[in-house]
Amino acid sequence: MPILLFISLFTLLDFVLLFSIGSQIGLLTTLILVLGTGFIGLHLIRKEGVSTFARARQRMQMGEIPSQELLTGAALIFGGALLLAPGFLSDALGIACLIPNARQLLMKALTWVGLKTATVKQNTYQRGSSNWEQSSQQHHSQSQDGPIEGEFISGDDDPRRR
Repeated sequence: MPILLFISLFTLLDFVLLFSIGSQIGLLTTLILVLGTGFIGLHLIRKEGVSTFARARQRMQMGEIPSQELLTGAALIFGGALLLAPGFLSDALGIACLIPNARQLLMKALTWVGLKTATVKQNTYQRGSSNWEQSSQQHHSQSQDGPIEGEFISGDDDPRRR
């Protein structure tokens, strides 16, 4: 749910910024900038994508797993998608995904955020599991019938299948 809220707010801010800047510089200039960043993004994706694919193929031939190249490829796809979306904020983030040094900084930032999120989720899960065990034990102590007993019927013994 928080990711959906983040995407919604990012899109809203991107459109507000696009319309604010567009009203200042004019419609034609805004369209040229939006289309220009799209074409620049496509060019950079082709250039970076070919070199990333070549490095991944080389590492696979050496018997290594091209994990860094896979992350780079994912960043290129994400950056290209952001450049194709209309908006100046998405264009800035998309270009940052395509420039190698900026991409490395973004990956470090995402790794840090991911580690923080994983730590918070792990603490929540541990608290949640102990609460579940307590509520489960309370449920069993309140139950008067005890566990459900029955016989196991295999597929061959089932009278409905005859």
